Amino acid sequence: MEADMLLFIQEHLRHPALTPVVKAITSLGDMGMFWIILTLVLLCFQKTRTAGLCSMIAMILAYTVNNLILKNVIARIRPYEVIDGLKLLVAKEKDFSFPSGHTGMSFASSVGMYRSLPKKAAVALIILAVLIALSRLYVGVHYPTDVLGGAVLGTTFGLTGSYLGRKLSDKFQKRQAE
Repeated sequence: MEADMLLFIQEHLRHPALTPVVKAITSLGDMGMFWIILTLVLLCFQKTRTAGLCSMIAMILAYTVNNLILKNVIARIRPYEVIDGLKLLVAKEKDFSFPSGHTGMSFASSVGMYRSLPKKAAVALIILAVLIALSRLYVGVHYPTDVLGGAVLGTTFGLTGSYLGRKLSDKFQKRQAE
């Protein structure tokens, strides 16, 4: 069923005008760089430091569990390796497929920052995370369940990072006030 979904995307949703846009969106998740840079910028300013701390904790959890542990334990082969006729639109990945690292990092960071940023910015980051997740299906590097797993795990790590980051931030601010 997942193979049929990816082939449906390839045959009916891919379009030459859309492909460069989707490839640009998917590249924002490469090695988590967009989220790492955003987090570092947020950590530089007092007003956004809590959001940066929440994101940092969430991303550390996501990377450790998703990329270092689960991908290697589950060892799911990438769809383009096994689905006849599926055309890859980006370079081959060097790691396993489940869960989607791009999706996990995107959801971890954006959900982690959600409660600590202005609503419009937070919603925009969640939308970007969703677009990055969907882009992984479009370019042919993940199964739908890889993306779903990455989103669920990333959201879990984002909520955990938000809780821990806010607790640490509150504790640090209390110490400074004393």
